[in-house]
Amino acid sequence: MTSSSLRKLLCAYRAGRLDAGELMARLRDLPFQDLRFAKVDLHRPFRRNFAEVIYARGKTPAQVVAIARVLRRNGHPVLITKLNRRMASKIRKRLPGLRYFPEAQLAAGASGGAATRPGAAAGPFPSLRGPASGRSGEKSVLVMTAGTSDIPVAEEAAVTLECLGVSVRRLFDVGVAGLPRLLAHRKLLWDARVIVVVAGMDGVLPSVVSGLVGRPVIAVPTSVGYGASFEGVAPLLTMLNSCSPGVAVVNIDNGFGAGYLAATMLDG
Repeated sequence: MTSSSLRKLLCAYRAGRLDAGELMARLRDLPFQDLRFAKVDLHRPFRRNFAEVIYARGKTPAQVVAIARVLRRNGHPVLITKLNRRMASKIRKRLPGLRYFPEAQLAAGASGGAATRPGAAAGPFPSLRGPASGRSGEKSVLVMTAGTSDIPVAEEAAVTLECLGVSVRRLFDVGVAGLPRLLAHRKLLWDARVIVVVAGMDGVLPSVVSGLVGRPVIAVPTSVGYGASFEGVAPLLTMLNSCSPGVAVVNIDNGFGAGYLAATMLDG
């Protein structure tokens, strides 16, 4: 339930269109609804300004659909992460209006099943967060990668930001193996209010970027690399040991977490 839907409910009760029993029945599931296999957090928009997000990996299609329907029924948008193409195909048949982003392995849809339309006047996904974000049209966050293989995680961050009403610019394959590629885009770095840097292998790029510009940098280690990278542990440790101040680090392959954090930084 959102602030707007709760206000409408209370207004209906005050106007006599809803009796006390009906009001209590509608409020019964605050702050969460228990599905036994999941307890859907319906109070999160009040605390975090965005609804609960569904992590698909490890869940069945039926579980994802059930959680999504609870969110929609309560006026919340739907955002599903780590969703492979096969599972997405099954889920979209049961959730009209859900849009799938295969590279980001993410699906999104507005509350009530309304389809989202990139390029609309109020931003790519205005209804997923609402006008309160107030950042439509601003190129506030730069999402960049060290290599082409890091793009899927970067896209998860970028699409998450777009779903939160934030305009995004992308800069791919500018890793430290060829620094002139990065230096050619210094103005792009300075124009961003927050920079999300996605890198595997040695994981050095976030420190280099932070050393070049005075912007908050969110570092995302990826599992891209050879054996000694230990599926992302090596770049994670490099990023955690950055000697450049202003670098925040999220978990391995956590593009969603980086996008969400960047959006909250803009709110500050």
